[in-house]
Order: sequence, then structure tokens, then C-alpha cells
Amino acid sequence: MGATLLSRVLVLLWVTSAGAEVLVQPDFDAKKFAGLWYVVAMVSDCKVFRGSKDHLLMFTSNVTATAEGNLSVHMEVPGPDGCNQMDAEYLRTGSQGHFRVPTLGYLDVRVVDTDYSSFAVVYIYKELEGALSTLVQLYSRTQEASPQAMKTFQDFYPTVGLPHDMMVALPKSDACSSGGQGAP
Repeated sequence: MGATLLSRVLVLLWVTSAGAEVLVQPDFDAKKFAGLWYVVAMVSDCKVFRGSKDHLLMFTSNVTATAEGNLSVHMEVPGPDGCNQMDAEYLRTGSQGHFRVPTLGYLDVRVVDTDYSSFAVVYIYKELEGALSTLVQLYSRTQEASPQAMKTFQDFYPTVGLPHDMMVALPKSDACSSGGQGAP
């Protein structure tokens, strides 16, 4: 019992210190962030990601801001069996633009940079299958990210220790044709 408690405390301390250097978009505005986003590129050190990155497809996140400062997110992710839909609550922790998502194992989610109208860079520190990993996603309001958005994304992820060879630009798919608008 004591060893389990100690290991959990150490993980929490490590998570806190690991995310401490990652800043959040100044004056983040959840209402401006709301709406349809395409996830057009990703990079991660997750073992599951490494094994599947060549088969991933572009997906959507339809974001709604809540009065409490949380985000309600509806995702449509193309997969081998069609369109997989899921809903998640991004629970605000501390400052605006900083969240956790217990249902997905996301311990720390930060909107690092956004102009609200065309792109966002989102940092995620998560636990999957008992392993901790970092994931950075590039969101775009269209299926084509601008060169400036891609540069901002590519300049950011090495700062959290992610290598360029783990980045993938996600190909388009028509498996989820509702564009993130439908309900599950």
C-alpha cells in the first residue's frame, strides 16, 4: 500500500513539473475557441501512436464552451470500421486554456497558441495503457493548415522533447462526412 501511494505521489509531482514549462495562450477565450476544428497534424512519444501513426487520418473536434470555463468536445475519428464518435469534457484547471480530461486519460491539456480563426497548437500530457506520454496536435479551421500554422506547430513540439521524425500530417478522409456536426 505504501509503495503504491508513494509511486502515485511521485507521478503527480513529475506530471506537475513536466507541464510547468508549457505556457498557455495568453488571455485564452473559450468562446472564440469554440467551433469546428480539424486535427491536421500530430506528434507524440506514445507507443500506441508510434505503432499506428502511418494509418491515422484527419479527424474533427467540435468544441463548445461552457459557462464554467470547460470545453465540451465532440470528436469524429475515421477508423477501419467507419466513423468513430466520442464526447469528452475538458475540465478547466487553473487558468483559462488549461484542462484535464479524465475520461481520455489526459492529465494536462493546454492550448499553447491560437489565433482562433485559423489554427491552434494543443499540448496533451496523458496516460495510456499505464504509460505516460506527450502529444501535440495542430488544429485548423480548414482541412489545409497554413504554412505559418505549420511552422508554429513545428517550432513548438521540439521544446517539449518530441522529435521531428514522430510528426505526421494527417491525410483527409471522407469516413466522417458530417464534419463534426452530428451527435453520437
